[in-house]
Amino acid sequence: MSNRPSHIAIIMDGNGRWAESQGKSRTNGHERGAETVRTMTTFCSDHPEIDRLSLYAFSTENWKRPKLEVEFLMKLLERYLKNELPTYLDGNIRFEPIGDLTHFSKSLRKVIDTVQNETANCNGLVQSLALNYGGRDEIVRAANALRESGPLSVESLGNALDCPYDIDLLIRTGGDHRLSNFLLWQASYAELFFTDTLWPEFSVNELESIIKKFKTVERRFGGLN
Repeated sequence: MSNRPSHIAIIMDGNGRWAESQGKSRTNGHERGAETVRTMTTFCSDHPEIDRLSLYAFSTENWKRPKLEVEFLMKLLERYLKNELPTYLDGNIRFEPIGDLTHFSKSLRKVIDTVQNETANCNGLVQSLALNYGGRDEIVRAANALRESGPLSVESLGNALDCPYDIDLLIRTGGDHRLSNFLLWQASYAELFFTDTLWPEFSVNELESIIKKFKTVERRFGGLN
């Protein structure tokens, strides 16, 4: 029942609205958002109390967006991973994707596999990008994988998830107050923080402020003080 933010998860919302507020294209917002991902990952990797950083990059529902925007996001993701491999290695950061990757192109899956394999021996921060991810889809896939193994338990189902680690601190940028199908199982006892700041403008100072507030919260996990 520690207030150490061992696992931080972030719903990165607001790229498109930030771009529109600047009179720029939505693709420019996504590019700026990728820069913020790098900044936050580097910050978390420098703080030993943070073990895992899970980021909502592309949901199972995001395929509904305009085709050109989806295509851009796929190219941006591939470029980001290629460019960030040295950052992962220099920072001793292990990359672990979560989600159903089978819907991505062979080229993108190859890059994802390469970065995951190249960073497999890193033992610092674990950065998980949620890619074609949905919390309900994750639970259904886990249940189906265990279908022949006998009765389910909380422990067996939890261990079969893409991400079997509970979240301590969940942050959503962009002003909305909902989980949007992100890590539903893992967020059971997470402390939730919502900020109006759009993701491209989310700063290290604001993250530090949220972590400071998180450490003052009394976490009872259903028990008493």
